[in-house]
Amino acid sequence: MTTEGAATGLQAGSTAPGWVVPDLRHPVRTIGRRSFDFDHRIAVMAIVNRTPDSFHDRGATFELDRAVAAAVRAAEQGADWVDIGGVKFAPGPELPAADEVDRVVPVVQQLAHESDVTISVDTFRPEVAAAAIAAGASVVNDTTGLSDPRMAAVVADSEATIVITHSLAEPRRALAAPPHYDDVTASVVGFLRERVDRALAAGIPEERIVVDPGHDLNKNTVQTLELTRRLPEVVALGYPVLAAVSNKDFVGESLGRLRGERLSGSLAVATVSAMLGARIVRMHDVAESVDAMRMVEATLGWRDPVEARHNT
Repeated sequence: MTTEGAATGLQAGSTAPGWVVPDLRHPVRTIGRRSFDFDHRIAVMAIVNRTPDSFHDRGATFELDRAVAAAVRAAEQGADWVDIGGVKFAPGPELPAADEVDRVVPVVQQLAHESDVTISVDTFRPEVAAAAIAAGASVVNDTTGLSDPRMAAVVADSEATIVITHSLAEPRRALAAPPHYDDVTASVVGFLRERVDRALAAGIPEERIVVDPGHDLNKNTVQTLELTRRLPEVVALGYPVLAAVSNKDFVGESLGRLRGERLSGSLAVATVSAMLGARIVRMHDVAESVDAMRMVEATLGWRDPVEARHNT
């Protein structure tokens, strides 16, 4: 599938003009204890942060019992994946790797015991990824895009899937200047292509790679909106695309909404991302997001209505 074809939304497999059905190298995947057909499924990744300073919930799930309860509740509400993080992406105080392990591994262990939901760990540290995989995680969500070359080796030596995300700053460090791109989407695609090649060279097979263009990560609102509009160019890489759009500043700045007031905007941009070819959406509000994505699937004819009694 060419980038030009993707941009039209009229490639083989499309069900309606304007919808992008990606031409994936490996659409059917087993990730952890669940299977996904990304030709006909848009997965919802729930977010559980064991951090005292997360940008959205401000530490609401920092305590272990609250984090576990939130993870289990997300699975019960229909999340396909639960993403567990112990350190936020944004700049902040250094946290030793051992402390990050202590934050995420107990949640992974208890969730794996309670549910068959796919579990991912949001980390850029290879040692944290290894510990989480051993505890039951089946996805490593690396928001620094394999910035540490040891991460690729850790994932290659396991059965885990890697999410390769575009970002520019060093882990927990701010950029020296506001982000500038001559062409933001071309830069993101080039970065992801190079990091995918790095993963393949390390021995990670294609069927265990997901890419994420990194909404808001070292990008301003105008850049992130352009990147979203041109998401088919990322989709054309041939790997499932994760859109991490929930409650981010580009949503708030687009609408003039503060934190806590961005649900409608988040659902809108998640739906647009799905229309443009994203196959995983990373969301805070699980029940609402699951309904939105199941409705997208029903509209496209990928799933039957729960009931169809109206005017029958």
